[in-house]
Amino acid sequence: MASPGRSRLPDLNQKFVVGAVFVAAMFVNILDITIINVALPAIGKDFGVGPSELGTVAVGYLVSLAVFIPASGWLGDRFGSKRVFLFALAVFTGASALCGLAQTLDQLVLFRILQGVGGGLLTPVGMAMMFRAFPPEERVRASRVLMVPTAIAPALGPVLGGLLVDKASWHWVFYINLPVGAVALVFGALFLKEHREPGVGRFDLPGFLLAGVGFALLMYSLSEGPGKGWGSPLIIGTGIAGAVLLVSMVWYELRAAEPILKLRLFGDRLFASTNTVSLLGSAGFLGLLYVYPLMCQQAFGWSALKTGLLTFPEAFGVMITSQVVSRIYPKVGPRRLMAVGLAGIAAAAVMLSRTDQNTPPAVFAGILFFTGVALAFNMIPMQAAAFAKTKPSDSAAASTLFSTQRQLGSALGVALLSTVIAGVGAFTTTSAGLAAPNLDAYRAAFWTAAGIALVGALVALTVRDEDAAATMRKAEPVEEARPAAEPDAVSA
Repeated sequence: MASPGRSRLPDLNQKFVVGAVFVAAMFVNILDITIINVALPAIGKDFGVGPSELGTVAVGYLVSLAVFIPASGWLGDRFGSKRVFLFALAVFTGASALCGLAQTLDQLVLFRILQGVGGGLLTPVGMAMMFRAFPPEERVRASRVLMVPTAIAPALGPVLGGLLVDKASWHWVFYINLPVGAVALVFGALFLKEHREPGVGRFDLPGFLLAGVGFALLMYSLSEGPGKGWGSPLIIGTGIAGAVLLVSMVWYELRAAEPILKLRLFGDRLFASTNTVSLLGSAGFLGLLYVYPLMCQQAFGWSALKTGLLTFPEAFGVMITSQVVSRIYPKVGPRRLMAVGLAGIAAAAVMLSRTDQNTPPAVFAGILFFTGVALAFNMIPMQAAAFAKTKPSDSAAASTLFSTQRQLGSALGVALLSTVIAGVGAFTTTSAGLAAPNLDAYRAAFWTAAGIALVGALVALTVRDEDAAATMRKAEPVEEARPAAEPDAVSA
């Protein structure tokens, strides 16, 4: 029975509540991944460590993220999506404060791993909440909400990071998470409604260990391979071990009565094809966003702030175009929109390969704006269609798989493009014996990103629009659709 204080609170529409807390949580989560790169040199100078040791700050977070993503779906179903989401947000926010207070590199790495625990649970549980709150015919609307943190946070990270490091200190790249996280926590605690799935089975410990350790080892190998060298025994060993564990995980999970990763969901043609599109799209797009600032700062000598400002038009492109895509989606369907979007990302990569330090800044801004336009054409229909045939009871499991492949796709993209740059050589020797930036290395990486995106466009053409028909219907008025927004909800 609700307490007297709780009963006086307004009963807000769960679409608004879930959307608000999810966007806030995802914004700080994604921002944290991009903003830290700008702060690493200042952190190294403060702690007196070199670049090789600083890599553990980023890798520790990614490895921790990979361990806990597989468990997120079961935890949300078993203990309640509200409870797990708010716990994850509290862990992430508290760990952010601890990162800002860290006095040694070891402390910072430890607190970053703790951040990864929260981050690994946030995205899948939050996404499951979103797709429970929005029925299939409103999935495009939900995808527009999901695009806000996805588009703005990666572009804002370098700008905000540069300002905070230059004007304050590196500690503030972590403190910036605190007000957003605290407000989202309070708002979610007051207005989110709890949801549990009935009949959740026992925790699949073997599946969790195989998936968590396998993904962690593979993520470490992919993240550290370009820097340490793919021939390093450590990289080879972790990569092979991770792959073996993941193959074993697939074998085991397909035979388990209550698997932690419901791989049988990939038996649905639409879910499998859209996840493949997402993996390739993440690899191509996030790989492009990795190479572009690297070229601007290392080859052109730009500051982090200037680079960030000339990256930010990508967010404007997404926000403006998402309004257009959401309106034409019901008539056009996901197939052609996704293919056009990925082809556009490939074209943007090719255009960036033709630039140099003498290219006017307005050209860079225009290309990044176009990249945002292409991203909206791909991601909004892809996210709307991916869960079109997923049962409400499988929302958490499907979101877990979706988050896992997207994280793997981003790691693959960055690892592959980093390897291309290292293989060609980021620097060349001039006739005077001096080292000079080698633009051919970055151009080769952009062409590789374009190739990945084009493969994704070809996969998108295999999607059948009729499979996503439920998401192409005209949405009913909110008053009539309200009962469908909260299926099988169980009060806290």
